[in-house]
Amino acid sequence: MTETPTAPAVPKRVLVIQAHPDDVEFSSAGTIAKWVNDGANVTYCSITSGDKGSDDPGMTGEHLAAMREIEQQAACDVLGVKELRFLRYKDATLVADLDLRLTLTRVIRQVKPDVLLCMDPSMRWSGQEYINHPDHLAAGEASLAAVFPSARDRMTFPELLAEGLETHKVNEVYLFATSSPDVWVDITDTMEVKLRALNAHASQVRDWDPREMILEWARGTAAANPHKDDSTGEFAESFKYFKLE
Repeated sequence: MTETPTAPAVPKRVLVIQAHPDDVEFSSAGTIAKWVNDGANVTYCSITSGDKGSDDPGMTGEHLAAMREIEQQAACDVLGVKELRFLRYKDATLVADLDLRLTLTRVIRQVKPDVLLCMDPSMRWSGQEYINHPDHLAAGEASLAAVFPSARDRMTFPELLAEGLETHKVNEVYLFATSSPDVWVDITDTMEVKLRALNAHASQVRDWDPREMILEWARGTAAANPHKDDSTGEFAESFKYFKLE
């Protein structure tokens, strides 16, 4: 694993917050599999169940959401993730408001992670071919606001104290799907696991085989690592990393 000197090799308890089922599989599943293999306890939290992600005119949002929850569970089973939570907000409507911040603060105080993985809310586009989904931006913004200061401070959301949820400080944050990475994780050994987890999202990949695209992304990410050396593997995932004081 090639990382900044202060980044931990193996987190103990990890919370992953995503906007939709499959967000993490595209971006970070190789890292999740690596950490699970090394003993990390990982919890997934999906804010929506992806009820808008279909062009099928015969599909309903309720049916699609149920399908995608099953698919996400299958992907978690592949990765070895033991806990999966769905908040069931509506797809394509997320707003980083106080309601979502409160909900995510509650999850953080319940799970008590050492490390949070969430989306980078500053990544508005990539190149000239991709505009980031507004749900991704809202999920990242609300997740960071929940980490700091809401989960940490006693006087923020006192209703959570009334629920018996004491404050919790998250020590480290990894932002995925970022355009300004400073940590690279070698996923060469877990690349095939990542691909199997991604293929569990059958309603999204359909007849498309994402293998070559994902391999190209991961190979390019590894090549972009400024710390690479002769021991660096062929494939990597990258993150923006914070160690909170």
